[in-house]
Amino acid sequence: SVSTSPVTVTTSGTTPTESFTTTSGTTSSNFTTVTGTTTTTEILSPGSTSTSWPTETSSAPGESWWLCECIKAICIEDDIVQVVPIICDPPPKPACANGLSPVQVLDEDGCCWHWECDCYCTGWGDPHYMTFDGLYYSYQGNCTYVLVEEIYKKVDNFGVYIDNYHCDTRDVVSCPRTLIVRHETQEVRIATVKPNTLQVEVTVNKQAVSLPYKKFGLSIYESGINRVVEIPELKMNVTYNGLSFSIRMPYSLFGNNTHGQCGTCNNNTADDCMLPNGNIAENCETMADHWQVVDPSKPQCSPGLIPTKVPSTTPMQPCKESSICKLLLGSVFEPCHGFVQPEKYYAACVFDSCVLPNLDLECSSLQTYAAICADQSVCIDWRNHTDGVCSYKCPSDKEYRACGPIKEITCKSSQQNETSTKHVEGCFCPNGTMLYDSGVDVCVKTCGCVGVDKIPREFGEKFTVDCQDCICLEGENGIVCEPHECPKQNKTSCDGEGFYEVNEVNSEDSCCPIVTCKCNTSLCTTKAPKCTLGFEVHSHIPSGQCCPVYQCVPKRVCVHQNAEFLPNSSVFVDKCQNCFCTDKVNISNQLNIISCEHIPCNIYCDPGYELQPVKGECCGRCVQTKCVIHTGNNFDLILSPGEFKNDPYNNCTIYSCVNIHNQLISSTSEITCPAFSEKSCKPGTITFLPNGCCKTCAPLDSPALCAVHQRKDFILYKGCRSVDRVVMTECEGTCGTFSLYSAEANSMDHSCSCCRESRTSVREVELKCPTGHSISHKYIYVESCSCQETECGSSQSSELQSTEENDKASTLNRIKRAISLTSK
Repeated sequence: SVSTSPVTVTTSGTTPTESFTTTSGTTSSNFTTVTGTTTTTEILSPGSTSTSWPTETSSAPGESWWLCECIKAICIEDDIVQVVPIICDPPPKPACANGLSPVQVLDEDGCCWHWECDCYCTGWGDPHYMTFDGLYYSYQGNCTYVLVEEIYKKVDNFGVYIDNYHCDTRDVVSCPRTLIVRHETQEVRIATVKPNTLQVEVTVNKQAVSLPYKKFGLSIYESGINRVVEIPELKMNVTYNGLSFSIRMPYSLFGNNTHGQCGTCNNNTADDCMLPNGNIAENCETMADHWQVVDPSKPQCSPGLIPTKVPSTTPMQPCKESSICKLLLGSVFEPCHGFVQPEKYYAACVFDSCVLPNLDLECSSLQTYAAICADQSVCIDWRNHTDGVCSYKCPSDKEYRACGPIKEITCKSSQQNETSTKHVEGCFCPNGTMLYDSGVDVCVKTCGCVGVDKIPREFGEKFTVDCQDCICLEGENGIVCEPHECPKQNKTSCDGEGFYEVNEVNSEDSCCPIVTCKCNTSLCTTKAPKCTLGFEVHSHIPSGQCCPVYQCVPKRVCVHQNAEFLPNSSVFVDKCQNCFCTDKVNISNQLNIISCEHIPCNIYCDPGYELQPVKGECCGRCVQTKCVIHTGNNFDLILSPGEFKNDPYNNCTIYSCVNIHNQLISSTSEITCPAFSEKSCKPGTITFLPNGCCKTCAPLDSPALCAVHQRKDFILYKGCRSVDRVVMTECEGTCGTFSLYSAEANSMDHSCSCCRESRTSVREVELKCPTGHSISHKYIYVESCSCQETECGSSQSSELQSTEENDKASTLNRIKRAISLTSK
């Protein structure tokens, strides 16, 4: 306010002629009228120096101008100037309908001020609203709504909107999700990242932005836990933190010119529930539903729909109030009770704790009330009293303060202390540090430089970042960098198959890679060979090389018929052998040796049987080749096919064996002797018949039985003849022959025998030849003769025919020899 002490105006050659005082409202003015006839007028006030102004510029009567702050000069007429010092008296403080303290607002002349009730609307929880004029209501809509728009459009494309959604499983209550601010060409959206948290993200015209953001007369910045959208031209700001929002607008620009869910800002709650058509609804819950806007993401919403039921602001059933809500009425918030009444926030808190007991939404009521208290310069540190339910965690480099500065001091901002008495809760730099810049969230002890690596640097400090050699300089440019220089390296040659050059990180200097040789076996041209069965590929890389050297080495297995066998495992060679793979190695082929044993076979056969091989089988089979005849004296007689034998104990019993169609058939024949009386024979004539069984009387002139007969004769051989006659022998005599019926064979059984040599020897004689020389000749000499069995054949049997022919030939030979002896 301006001093109200008298002002003395002194002019050259004049004296004050008239002095009077007038009062208008809360402003009073002292007028002094002077007349001047000189070119300079001096206006003096206590303690001031004289001020002069030229009078060459004429002023019309009634025209005024400011001599200095709150002192106005008015041209009366001619050279008469009226000097009016503005004296302000403090106006009476009004009561605001919203319960907040009024604010001082300068008059248009800039000298005096008056009180105004700012338009302040807030919302929180699920959600609860406090209109510009302080009317409290709850509304559980699920659409996007107008919070505030101008009734008479003065600002292009201006408005604040909120996107609510059902935040419980029963779709009963709603929570704020996105706050939307439109101003001319820009649309700001502050959206909740995670439901019921203080995590939000900011977009401008659907593009994410980093804070602080300032463009086209709109700025967005962080203030504690809040994101603030500020429009300096309109002297308004909008805050949102995910759980609550607030809208502050000056009454001088928006008084009586707002509508929407925040109501009409005129310090009168009677018209806060105004509908879009200007009518007043019965309650604000009904009004709120009419402020829907078209939202493509919510096709179920349509502006102008009438709600199906009137929402209730009280819980559907009584419940026990939360202990956290009691804090609002208790000693924790008591310092603020004299500035802002807590009852409406307490009711909202109880409602949230009853309807959504598991979401901790009651914290938003305490948070909103504390924020309004801080706006009234009353700081409440309340979160520590909620037993951790409403706790707030800060990053490790920040500390929580319930009452921090609205705009934190930074190295880039003014170093003067903040004069505002308003506070905001949030995370701030610890004592002894300050924020480097509003756009660089780094706390520093001394203001130097902070680059992209977010590491504080002191002035003059040299460092390397992103392979740039930098230095922190005091001045506007700050960090100055130039490319990092690397020392020269010796050229590395990566000769040899499989090697290639690679840049490795240098542990001493990460910006200067080291060129080294690396091995990549895929670059090798030598391929692994294909080894034969029983061998496998082994490879090794010689020292100093990259590509492997291959060789086939034995696997220490046996190989048989394109298969490998491990030692001590069985190997099938054929079914007649048991084979297994041994540990022994064949030196010539480096394979293990297969050892085999023939399957054991029975090599014994009973008498009359012979072991004969069988095709397709490992062991032979005992096959009967002779007849086995069991005699009456428990004696086994073995006969070959075609063989006849007498019973060793009875010459009248004859056994025989024949082969008929590969079947061996044995037969037994008994010789029946004719009646015989030894008395009928002459003495010395009793003899056996040729069968050796029956006795008979031998006639004196009967031919002798089979015996050796000697004769002498020359031996002729190839024209040579013996010198003398040589004694030669031959077999002559009779032998028995019979034909009997065999019951066993069910056919006639034949027995034939002839007189043949039974024992012979070889003798030697000298022959004289016509040429006069001699030769030695060997001939057979018969020692003894006997009747020997021979086969009896029929005309159909080729074997018997050949036997008969042989017998005939033998008989003819004997007749021929007898004729030749007779002639000689």
